[in-house]
Amino acid sequence: MSVAESEHKGAPLEPHHEAHQKTHPSDWTYIKVALLLGALTALEVSTYYWENASTGALVAVLFPLMIIKFGVVIAYFMHLRYDNPLFRRVFIFGLMLAVVVYLIAMTTLQFWSDSYALGALT
Repeated sequence: MSVAESEHKGAPLEPHHEAHQKTHPSDWTYIKVALLLGALTALEVSTYYWENASTGALVAVLFPLMIIKFGVVIAYFMHLRYDNPLFRRVFIFGLMLAVVVYLIAMTTLQFWSDSYALGALT
């Protein structure tokens, strides 16, 4: 039995609550999401073993994976998929702001240059 089925076991919902009630995902949905997140994490960890991978290639793989995992976690485990769209917009704005600030910081610290990868940054 899922949480949604046992949540209102004793008392019926008020009429105005029934209009806003949305179906809650099943336990199997959460298992599938967890398996997806596990597979994405395994892909991220596998980048450690890539021989001679350039910084640009690693960033090109890891940044989209980070964004996808963030989106999946907030959509399902934080229930933003079923909440007011305003909350989703706030999280997406925060994600975009974090990515932009992170990219600016990496550029400022010359992360993209070859000297950074060699450890010769002075």
